[in-house]
Amino acid sequence: MSLLETDLGILWPALVAGLLVAVSHVPLGQQVLARGIVFIDLAIAQVAGLGVIAASSFGLPVTGWGAQAAAGAAALAGALLLTWTERRRPEVQEALIGILFVLASTAQILVLANDPHGGDNLKELLAGQILWVSHDQLIRTFLVTAVFAAVWFTIRERIGRIGFYVLFALVVTASVQLVGVYLVFTTLIVPAVATYRYAGRKQLAIGYGLGIASYVVGLALSVVTDLPSSAVIVWTMAAFALLTSCAGPRAGAGSNPSLRNAILLWHNLPEQEAVDLENVID
Repeated sequence: MSLLETDLGILWPALVAGLLVAVSHVPLGQQVLARGIVFIDLAIAQVAGLGVIAASSFGLPVTGWGAQAAAGAAALAGALLLTWTERRRPEVQEALIGILFVLASTAQILVLANDPHGGDNLKELLAGQILWVSHDQLIRTFLVTAVFAAVWFTIRERIGRIGFYVLFALVVTASVQLVGVYLVFTTLIVPAVATYRYAGRKQLAIGYGLGIASYVVGLALSVVTDLPSSAVIVWTMAAFALLTSCAGPRAGAGSNPSLRNAILLWHNLPEQEAVDLENVID
């Protein structure tokens, strides 16, 4: 087998993993940015990671269905908690999300404190192992992504805030175990920030193009440079985002309404009116 065939054999599952993450996280990121809860992804990802680490401490395989269930349960609990805090304390929701992130992160350190491989496990959770994803992981993530796409592109306006948080938790749970926290956060937020001035469906299309191109080029560069794939993809996506943003419309030139105003309105409108606003932004 040639070196090229070997590289392709490793890269194509990684590329599929990146495409699956992009399909769900690009549209989610646009809504997260509009709602002003940017760090929810990091918080839920860390809670899901805590579920994986806890499951591993009980002897469950990290890549098995047991760990997936533990991560999903932890992420759902975190999502429901944030749904409750958004209703009770919307004015400090972003701060509460940050607190949840810190608590989940430090809980991971405490659980792994006496594990001789704890540092490696934590590094893998953060940076991921996109080059070594298994077919079982891809199948599980594909099923979750298919459910997300069916809900998001058909009945999103009817799922409400609880539905949004639950759907978000399920998607992030699958993605973190596939590519790690860094790539999950980058895929969620960077395309959204790069395209927020674009109007309507054009924003989603450009966001998808940016995300997919970043995974393709980033993986190729990581092979050529022999550098860690996750870090290279993150920097590639940031570079593409900068170019996309610079080439995009300026404020007041047919772009989307001010996201700052949308965020303020979101927190002061009744739920149904907020959903209507969400559809306008989208």
